[in-house]
Formats: sequence, C-alpha cells, structure tokens
Amino acid sequence: MSPTSDTGPDAPGDGLPQPQRLLAMCTVILAIGVSVLDATMLNLALPGIVRELRIAEADGVWLVNAYQLAILVLLLPLALLGDLIGYRRVYLGGTVVFMLASVACLLAGRAGQLAAARALQGAGAAGLFAVNAALVRLIYPARLLGRGIALNSAVVAVSSVAGPALAAAILSVLHWHWLFAFNIPIALLLLGLGWHSLPGNASAPPAGLRFPWLDAVLNGAMFLLLFIGAQRFVPHKLLPAAPGLAAALVAAGALVGLAYVRRQLAQVRRGGVPLLPVDLLAIPVFRLSMATSVAAFAAQTVASVALPFLLLEGLGRTPAEAGWVLVGWPVGTVLAAPVAARLIGRQPSGLLGGIGLGLLASGLALLALLPAQPTALAMFGRLMLCGIGFGLFQSPNNHTIVTAAPAHRSGGAAGMLGTARLTGQSLGALVAGALYGLWSATPAQVPMLALGVAAGLAIAGAGASLLRVREQRPG
Repeated sequence: MSPTSDTGPDAPGDGLPQPQRLLAMCTVILAIGVSVLDATMLNLALPGIVRELRIAEADGVWLVNAYQLAILVLLLPLALLGDLIGYRRVYLGGTVVFMLASVACLLAGRAGQLAAARALQGAGAAGLFAVNAALVRLIYPARLLGRGIALNSAVVAVSSVAGPALAAAILSVLHWHWLFAFNIPIALLLLGLGWHSLPGNASAPPAGLRFPWLDAVLNGAMFLLLFIGAQRFVPHKLLPAAPGLAAALVAAGALVGLAYVRRQLAQVRRGGVPLLPVDLLAIPVFRLSMATSVAAFAAQTVASVALPFLLLEGLGRTPAEAGWVLVGWPVGTVLAAPVAARLIGRQPSGLLGGIGLGLLASGLALLALLPAQPTALAMFGRLMLCGIGFGLFQSPNNHTIVTAAPAHRSGGAAGMLGTARLTGQSLGALVAGALYGLWSATPAQVPMLALGVAAGLAIAGAGASLLRVREQRPG
C-alpha cells in the first residue's frame, strides 16, 4: 500500500510494516501531544493577556472557550468525513489548519483576532482528535493495538501536566505570543512525517454515502447551546454565573438535540450512516463504555479543579510544592499504561475498568479524608493511586470503544471517544462550579467535598464498566 493513498487493501488488525508503523505512531503521538499542550498552556497566560489587550475579564474566558467549542462542534462531522474521504486526509488537513491558526495567534494584536485564531486552532485540533483513534487502529496489528492505545493515553496524561510547566518556562523569558510559535515547527514536522507514513482507510465507505450538511448544522447548534449553557451555570473567576440565561440555553440545546436525534434514527432506519453514531450507541458494550468514560472524565475534572485550591489555599503549600505533588497522578497513569496494555484482550475491559475506577475512587476518597496537615509524600501517594486507577481504566475502555465499531465506522467511534471526554469534562466543570458557587466554607472544606463527589462519580463509572463484563469474553 502506498503511504500516500487514501484507501488500501489492509484489513483492520493487519497493521503496517514495522518501520512505517514506528513513523506513523511517532506522528500520532506528536500530534496528540501538541494538541493537549496547546489546550493547557494558554490558561497560565490568560491574566496577562487580559491586561495587555485591555479587555474585560469576562471576555478573556472566550479565548479559552473558542478553542474548546470548535473541537466539540467539529469532532463528529470530521470523524464522519474521515470515514468518507480518508482519516489521513482529515489528519493532515487538521495539521495544516492548526499550523496556520498558530501563525495567526502569533501575529494577533487584538482580542477579536486572537479569539478567531483560537477558534481556528480548535478546528485544526478537532481534525486531529476526530480520527486519532481510527488511525491507531490502522497502524497497529490487532495483537499490539492495546499497547498503541495505552501509549496514546500516557502521552495525553504527560502532556496535560507538562503544559503549564512549559508555559511557565516560556513566559519567564518570552512574550505570551511565543506560546503559539512553539506549535509551528512541530506542525511542519508532523506534515512531513504524516505525508510519508500515515495509512489510508482499510475499507471503503458504504456506496452512496454523502456528507449530511443539515445534520452538521444541527450537531453544531446542539453542542454550542449545551456547552455555553453549561459554562454559564458555573461561577468562574473571570465570568460570573448566569443561571437564567444558562437554563434557557440548555433548554434550547435540548430541543435542537431532540430534532437532531430523531433525524439520526430515521437515517439508521433507512440503512444510512448517521452523523451522530446512534447506530454505535445501540451496541450495548459501546454504550456502556461511553457512559464509563463520561463518568471517569467528570471525576477527573472535578478533582483537577479541587486539588490546586486544596493545596494552595486550604493547606497553604507553595506553588512549587503543589506542582511536585500533582505530578503523582500522571506518574501513576504512565506506570499503569503498560500493565493495562498487556491485560487488554486477556481480561474483559469491563473488569479492568471497574477495578481501575475503583482504585481511582479509593484514591479520591483518601484525599478527601486527609488529616489537617498531611505530608507531601502522603498526598503524592494518594494521587499516584488515582493515576494508576485512571490508567488501568482508560486504555482498555478506549480499546473497547474503538474496536466495538465496524471497520468502516472507525471514524465515528473515534469521534465519540473525544465527545465522551469533552462531555465528561464539561459535566465535571459544572459540578465543581456548583459546589464552589452554592456552598461557602473554609478554603479546605469545599475541595474536600469536591473530592468526595469525584469519588462518587468514579464509583458510578466503575458500576457502568462492570455491567459490560457479561457482554465481553477474554481473548
């Protein structure tokens, strides 16, 4: 198969020759790493950007939201487009858009220009996220697919922690514009590697399948209304909550969503391929895996909001000590990733996910029950337990979501994988904001309560995961 072709004879599970596989996986890892880094680095620079551009703090929030919204709105359309025209094309196209948007961010001198460029960056990142898992399925042979997915998960975990540290290093010597310059040479490298190594689709799309533009509009409207509505429920240091407006937006999103889902179900009844993969959600193990992912990422997000407040305000630790302690979570995830990879296929992912999220719930509960003056080592150990549990859950769960779909629907499965993550993160942010907005207590009490709630979400995820065991068999 030519590395530049967009369709090919290889069936899923055949994978690529080892030299091409190594180059292709380096491309995928580098792309997902830079996307996660870009999503996390701007937060640290946001106060300085708001001051320099002389904009209201509430407006500054949209420099972050524009990126997230673009990803959420475009994930499923680009995933289906990958099924239609090739995952490789969508991936490389997303890389080009991401690079050009980074140049626009670097040159932006006004808030409106920067927000538009960030939205364009999110569109490029959506092209990477939407088909990432589908490409991993093509790159690796079936016997090594679990290891590839585990490696991907570890890269995401490390990048999410490295982002703020890298941003701090850049901002200590350079202007905030240079945060975006970091992306440009990496994107150029990605284009070179990807052009020569990424595989084409293993199977052709169903005959007569066309891109559903109206469904794409409804998909975007639904997610925009629900996302913005959920954000306005949450008190933010730069943007106050607006419950009335939030409720109206969520209600409008629900109505649009109802019409959208009805159209998707009608498409399935006609034998077509829906943009929102309701056909995949009809598969019990896929549906339960999605529920598990949403609950797990909600728990992770609640904890990620609560922990800095607990360490810095509740326990009075320095930023340096807090940073060292928080590394425990990704360290645990990286340690668990190879173990999870070896267990994929040998044990049901429902069981692995149940055990992993049980460990996550235990670690969060232990954090919620910390003594008044815990040692840094004690906190690090609890966070490491959380990371081990999350790592044990994530790779097998992602493997199930990707492989439960037919080969020609790998793009839809990859899009739903990202949608589950973003949905869980939005839900977690809503829960954390509600706790901080509705309950006034000492600086340590609200984070402790939030960690307890996160433990409850992890238990709910473990329950959903264990329900899959009867749907699965080892091997």
